[in-house]
Amino acid sequence: MVMKPMKTLLDLEEGLRIVMDAAQPIERTEHVGLLEAAGRVLAEEICASMDVPPFARAAMDGYAVRAEDTFGAGNFSPRILELIEVIHAGESAHRSVLPGSCIQVATGAPMPDGADAVVMVEDTEMDSTKVKVYKPVYPQQHASPMGEDIPQGSLVLRRGVRLDPSKIGVLAALGLQKVGVYQKPQVAVIPSGNEILMPGEVLSPGKIYDINSYTLSALISENGGLPHIFPIMKDTLESTISTIREALAYDLIVLSGGSSVGERDMMLEAVQRMGELKFHGIAVKPGKPTLCGIVEGHLLLGMPGYPTSCLTNGYGILAPALRKMARLSPRSLASLKAPMSRRYTSTIGRHQYLPVRLDAGEVVPAFKESGAITSMADAEGYIEIPANVDLLEKGEVVAVLLF
Repeated sequence: MVMKPMKTLLDLEEGLRIVMDAAQPIERTEHVGLLEAAGRVLAEEICASMDVPPFARAAMDGYAVRAEDTFGAGNFSPRILELIEVIHAGESAHRSVLPGSCIQVATGAPMPDGADAVVMVEDTEMDSTKVKVYKPVYPQQHASPMGEDIPQGSLVLRRGVRLDPSKIGVLAALGLQKVGVYQKPQVAVIPSGNEILMPGEVLSPGKIYDINSYTLSALISENGGLPHIFPIMKDTLESTISTIREALAYDLIVLSGGSSVGERDMMLEAVQRMGELKFHGIAVKPGKPTLCGIVEGHLLLGMPGYPTSCLTNGYGILAPALRKMARLSPRSLASLKAPMSRRYTSTIGRHQYLPVRLDAGEVVPAFKESGAITSMADAEGYIEIPANVDLLEKGEVVAVLLF
């Protein structure tokens, strides 16, 4: 195979636009249990089929009373009521509160018939069956009406929201066991390269373990997708075409291969034969040898073989596209500003993602080389160096995006 260098590199912003245009939200839905629904995207509108709470309840420990029976109460002139019953949370009163009487209630207990307020226990004194009330209450004080939290018939959750813990709580409050959510994008993760082996196999001379399938799968899981790692693809055109054809059963195809241009040409030729090549090579460092194509309506990304390059473009290109497919909002990384610890020279004409760590309040470059996975593992975040900047001076303040 003749190895041809990449002559024209696509601008990073344009490459990302092409990928994002091709990434389409998943339409398939499924019903899952509440514990499985955490972090998923709601595929239906939820309207309340009941009131929450389903009954008026005490909001404090104390005594359910008719508020008017407490009017005029004070430290030196308490109102005295007859205690006729004691109820706890989960119990209901058997008697009604009549003029001059009260019922002891716990927080969350149903309000007895006839009562319209609760006197806090701290504002009372009990003597046998007599309760002295030293502070008046007004109607509905310390009492939650039926449906105060969620009125029956109200729209509670809109389609498209991400189900965080509080929203799972809302579903549980309505007594729902299952809920409709959008399915996660199914992603084919295809490693290639005659030099790689799966972890656990015995290394022989010239072989290395597959890193990219696992870093990409972790990234896919973290961004709403379901990764499926394929067997290592052989470095032949026939194997590339047959493997891509098999991967068309999935929503997104992600290939990572060796670093040689020859291997990249096989992927390029396979995509050109089977579909439409969108771009091959982007002006980014690390991660230049990145490929994007459309095969039978499926987005295909060919990621660089070097681990740091692969994972960097995973964060910069794969993750945003996947989140769109999964109907998740774009991820916003926390950031801070700090000075560079030393001068750093970049490559003019290529947008650079530089892995960095923080040391004594200064930004220290962590990048070693594209083949070193510890370039990312040792980093706490990264800085972006625009394509038109070739030098960062020592002490220059930069924005660090934190992992």
